[in-house]
This record gives sequence, structure tokens and C-alpha cells, in this order.
Amino acid sequence: MPTFPSSSAQAAREAVARRLRDLRKEAGLTVVELADRCGWHHSKTSRIENALTGPTAKDIRRWCAATDAEDQAQDLIVQSVNAESMYKEWRHQVRRGLTELQSGTAQLFRSTELFRVYSSTLVPGLLQTEGYAASVLSTAARFRELPIDDSAEAARARVDRSRIIHEPGRRFLLLVEEAVLYCQIADADDMAAQLGYLLTAGAVPAVSLGIIPAATRLRTQWPRETFHVYDDRLVSVELVSARVRINQPSEIALYVKAFEELRGMAVYGGEARALILRAIETLH
Repeated sequence: MPTFPSSSAQAAREAVARRLRDLRKEAGLTVVELADRCGWHHSKTSRIENALTGPTAKDIRRWCAATDAEDQAQDLIVQSVNAESMYKEWRHQVRRGLTELQSGTAQLFRSTELFRVYSSTLVPGLLQTEGYAASVLSTAARFRELPIDDSAEAARARVDRSRIIHEPGRRFLLLVEEAVLYCQIADADDMAAQLGYLLTAGAVPAVSLGIIPAATRLRTQWPRETFHVYDDRLVSVELVSARVRINQPSEIALYVKAFEELRGMAVYGGEARALILRAIETLH
């Protein structure tokens, strides 16, 4: 079982483990005695109590029955399910192809009114052109050694999904580091088309595009991991091995705070366009 890279995901799992351990101790049972009552090896009890293994709903019901705490089973099951859902390994998410991964976020997009996106690596998906997106997704497919490379179809799905920026009732606050403009993940033509699209993206009424200049002095925030904030209810962080979904209010507040500080260092309008034009010039 991999170690959780998100403090919120690990903390949530540890909270469940801690409560189960407390129930065992309150019942006056040893690790071995609890295991005997549940009908499994005592090593499983230890793995659950040390948050190395997430318990199933059946495991929790047996545990609570063994400790005369059946009334707590359902709450613990819900808490455990929430903890496990925070961390989803990429290999599970992409096993049905990259196209389905794009469509899988459609409902989340539809239910969100305020999008806050910070990227230190790539142009945000909401502003990607089809050629640029195809290059990004093709690279992901190669790295993941997917049996089927559906990156071209997935790129079209991503662009279709991005049309939401033209629909009324939503706001999009998008921030990128200047280095994003020089990360040539696509060929020169596709990069030029992508950067050209960024020149006009700021004209979309609902979109605010900020670029943090590389020469910014005395930064209040260093470049962070790419993250998306959906309203004030969810943060999605993309890592090499997983997408981490954070829904603890205290951690969401930290990401919002970081976003606002990063936003304060960005340039907009004419200054942002000047940085984009400078990057375009390097392609020739």
C-alpha cells in the first residue's frame, strides 16, 4: 500500500485507525483477542490500527460488534470511505483510457461556480488548445505505458469540456508561472497556437488570466504544485502517482490563501500579453 502524499488523506485515514484502536482498548481487548473475535489474523488488526490498511465496511462492522460499539459502525464507515476517496491512484483512473478521465470531471465542472487554478508546469486544461492537449496527453499515455493511446480523442474531449468558460454564471481565475510559457511539451506550431490562444483568453468575460513573472522579486510564495480549487469545497492536486482530492476545510483554506498570495504577484492585461509575445518570439 503506498504512503499517502497528502496530509489530509493520511490524517483522515489515521483518524479512523485511532478511533478503532480506542474502541479496542475501551473494550479491554488485546490485538490478538480483537482479531480472534473478528475472525482474522492479528497482523490485520495491527495494519488497520497503524493506518497501513484501510478497513472495509465489513471490517468496521465486525470490529464494532467485537467491541460492543455497533452504534458507531455507520459513522466510521462513512468516515473511512471519505478518507479512501481522497487519494486515487492514477493507474486506477486511467485504466479505461484518457478520454474517460476527461469526461469523469464533467459533473464537478457543472456544479462549480468559481474555478481557481494555479499551474507551475503546464497551461491549465481549461485553456488548452487541441494540439497542445494532445501532446500533453500523449506524453502521459507513454509515461503510464497505457495499452491504448487515445490521447487525440481525449484532447478533443478536453477542449469540448473547456467550452464551459463561455457559459454564463461562472468565474475562472487562472494563474500560471511564466515558465509555463516556455515548457515546450508540443512542437513549435502547436506551441505557437497555444500561446496565441492565451493572448485572447483574457478577453473572455468570465476569465481572469494572470502570469507570475520569473523575475518577480521577494516572492511571498514560491512555485507550488499545480492545484485546482472548486468553489470552497474541494481542492484537486495533481502528483506523479495520483490525484489527491482535499475536502478538509482547514486545508482548503490554506490553498485559497496560497492562491491569493500567488495571485497578488501576477501581472494581467497588457503586461501578461507582453510576456506571452516574448515567449512566442523564442519559437522562431
